[in-house]
Amino acid sequence: MAVQQQITTVTTTQSSGQWSTGLFDCCSDMGTCCCATWCFPCFQCQTASHYGWCVCMPLLDPCAFMAVSCCMRSSMRERYGIQGSTCGDVGLVCCCYACAWCQMAREVKTRATSGTQQVHVVTQQLHVA
Repeated sequence: MAVQQQITTVTTTQSSGQWSTGLFDCCSDMGTCCCATWCFPCFQCQTASHYGWCVCMPLLDPCAFMAVSCCMRSSMRERYGIQGSTCGDVGLVCCCYACAWCQMAREVKTRATSGTQQVHVVTQQLHVA
């Protein structure tokens, strides 16, 4: 009889179901606001990269009628457990494009600095020979 151990890593994050900052909370992170003001395309590419998406994806937004921004915002809500809807994402991106991107950048930054908690679970499997 051989005993084999299998280690499984489970990553958990804490989520309140809300964005960590409001849509118009630019003063909470002036560096993000200034970067968006002075070079918005660079800011978008940096945010996408930090989120784990292709760095060039935001550059397709003008050709794709802001679909990249809407998809990224929806993906971010799903990944971080933030309440909302796709219709709400589309409305925010269409009406407050720069503010929506600043909020997403602050969220990525906040989640990166708060980190995640990892829990290791050890399971044993018995193999009868």
